[in-house]
Amino acid sequence: MLSYLHVDVFAPHAYAGNSLPVFLDSAGLNADQMQTITRELRHFEAIFLEAAADAWTYRARVFDLIEELPFAGHPIIGAAAALHETAEREEDQQWTFNLADRSVTVTTQRTGSGYLGVLDQGPAQLFDEVTASDEIAAAFGLTFADLDPTLPLAVISTGLRYLIVPIGPLVLARARINADISELLAAQGAQFAVLFDRTACEIRHWNNDGIIEDIATGSAAGTIGAYCLRYCGAQSGEAFTLNQGRFAGRPSELIVEPHGTPDNVTSVKVGGKVTIVGHGVMVAP
Repeated sequence: MLSYLHVDVFAPHAYAGNSLPVFLDSAGLNADQMQTITRELRHFEAIFLEAAADAWTYRARVFDLIEELPFAGHPIIGAAAALHETAEREEDQQWTFNLADRSVTVTTQRTGSGYLGVLDQGPAQLFDEVTASDEIAAAFGLTFADLDPTLPLAVISTGLRYLIVPIGPLVLARARINADISELLAAQGAQFAVLFDRTACEIRHWNNDGIIEDIATGSAAGTIGAYCLRYCGAQSGEAFTLNQGRFAGRPSELIVEPHGTPDNVTSVKVGGKVTIVGHGVMVAP
């Protein structure tokens, strides 16, 4: 039997933000089993933990409905809060998660309604700027005139490579993905895309096929932090609130804090509130 906690991440209150099942002990499960469980529960992602030899350190594997991911923000923050809940400690905690090719740390503290988790995504990779085009705009159901003419398109990674597409005010509501954009993104050196309204400090992100809209995307928020430090005048060490999820009916708030200089983003911290929604038990497939 497999026990899990159901948490909401980047949630101002329970039953908001991005929901997540956290499997606290996945020892003995293989990738096929983890993928099957993730598809069964139908959350955007699920995270599977296994305790390491060092205290407060865990091996972590993250799956979405399609595949295993090398990195994802909201599952790691949610997992840290779930561990803090089961540890039954009042004081702040720091957790280390070993992913496939990197390790990251999360600090958690109790709040009146749950936890506040902050993930240090580490340094950002700043790739080439991308030429704005009718083709890219049309991929999101928009026109070239909907793109923000004052900001460049750029590929940035804090774990996953995102094409950041800045758009004008009030454009987000009209955006859609009607056909798979994977090939278009690959041609730009990106894995995913995120639309960014600088005026509202708000983003939208979908699976590349456009079928599912994400509610709160920690990995994308990390790239937005680096983008804002590089292009939008954000200051090193000053946090700002990034909004996401209202178009999916789950308003979410992500706290983003970039560090470094416009040419050398040394770290991006992404955090938010986490609420414990429930507990469950599954039979291993």
